[in-house]
Amino acid sequence: LLFALGFLLVILQPSTGQFPRVCANVQSLRSKECCPSWDGDGSPCGELSNRGSCQNILLSQAPLGPQFPFSGVDDREDWPSVFYNRTCRCEGNFMGFSCGECKFGFSGLNCTERQVKTRRNILQLTTSEKNKFLAYLNLAKNIPSQDYVIATGTYTQMNNGSNPMFRDINVYDLFVWMHYYASRDTLLGGSNVWRDIDFAHEAPGFLPWHRAFLLMWERQIQRITGDENFTIPYWDWRDAEDCEVCNDEYMGGRH
Repeated sequence: LLFALGFLLVILQPSTGQFPRVCANVQSLRSKECCPSWDGDGSPCGELSNRGSCQNILLSQAPLGPQFPFSGVDDREDWPSVFYNRTCRCEGNFMGFSCGECKFGFSGLNCTERQVKTRRNILQLTTSEKNKFLAYLNLAKNIPSQDYVIATGTYTQMNNGSNPMFRDINVYDLFVWMHYYASRDTLLGGSNVWRDIDFAHEAPGFLPWHRAFLLMWERQIQRITGDENFTIPYWDWRDAEDCEVCNDEYMGGRH
């Protein structure tokens, strides 16, 4: 249901195709800078509190393979340089577009408290635990994302930032969109597309991107529910003869 796909041919760190709401405007797009202020001290990237600073993005210098014979035609190339070339670079255990969050596995005011949480087999949840998980999914479908918006056009269609094209989306569908954005065909202009490579699967970012995606989704569910102990249940399919969760009791029937 929520398995994500990988992103670029070569990446230095997981990229997820997010557009922070605070940077989805003409000023940020034209300046190509997304360094929002952290609410805690009002400085960009929380610099006054040593959380991070506004820096030029880091791009891989590794050569691209022959699988993608184009350059400079896709907004996802050298992400996020088409939209922003300066973003927050966070220090220590801080993360997020404004360095206002703790890295996964940490909490507390200074993100120094180690957290250990256990993910459980979905088939071993009690009825109430399973129903709570499904209720959380339903809630995510009905709560607009406060932090992110989605792009409805390319940077060129946005007139190089002069005409922002974004819209609101709910928390659940935000991650569905991220999945789509990472795996969609390459747009070559007009109605021409390139379908001969899937950046989502045929890329070294496949495994780490999945991991980051699920951690981010888990974090969002914790935030909207206030349940800091929530973890995504897993399905161990290794010895399964059929899809045990493909029914109306769990993720929905095959119909």
